[in-house]
Amino acid sequence: MTGDTNTRALTDLFRWGGRRAPMDEADAPAEPVVAPVLPSMALAKFLGALAGRPNPSLIDLGPVVGSNITFFGERLGCKIFIEDVYLDIERAARAGQADQLPGVFEERFAGRDATVDGVLCWDAFDHLDRPAAQVLARQLVRIVRPGGAVLGFFGTTERERGHYTKFVIVEDDRVRHRAYAATAGRTRVLLNRDIIRMFAGLQVVEQFLLKSNTREILFRKA
Repeated sequence: MTGDTNTRALTDLFRWGGRRAPMDEADAPAEPVVAPVLPSMALAKFLGALAGRPNPSLIDLGPVVGSNITFFGERLGCKIFIEDVYLDIERAARAGQADQLPGVFEERFAGRDATVDGVLCWDAFDHLDRPAAQVLARQLVRIVRPGGAVLGFFGTTERERGHYTKFVIVEDDRVRHRAYAATAGRTRVLLNRDIIRMFAGLQVVEQFLLKSNTREILFRKA
């Protein structure tokens, strides 16, 4: 890839998705020193699914990670839209308004039918109750183009939640898990059949159960 192409991938093609301002400094919690690097089996498959598409567009449901933006820009030359749903989840938790998240997700993705080639969910669904998770999944199915891919990480054990995780790509098969503070709560465990039902309209093409108690699922839209 030439220097001009790199510049275009990271400037002209780089988009900030959504209609919300970046996280305020007051909302940006300090990160702990220890940030383990864990394997990912599905990330490389996700990259392969997008590699054959010209100038693919990608939605990342996590917070801004500069090195990830560079990684996808250099690898795929893609348009990147940041849609930080963890910020929505945290604001709702602080305000005691988790029941309003379905409406937030309906508005966030309005008017974007079949407009993106890939979605990185990370572990967002572990932090949602059933109504909010169902709405978010339905919206993602709607906005993905035919042939597009959706990658999600789903915990297999329920645990106390005192943090969210910022996923920092190290290599195609390794991701750094960098924790940052969250309003206390518990993560949800979604059964495999419930995940598949939520994403009706997508096909499971790859699924991996990792030693880190994470299920990675790669979906494709026919």
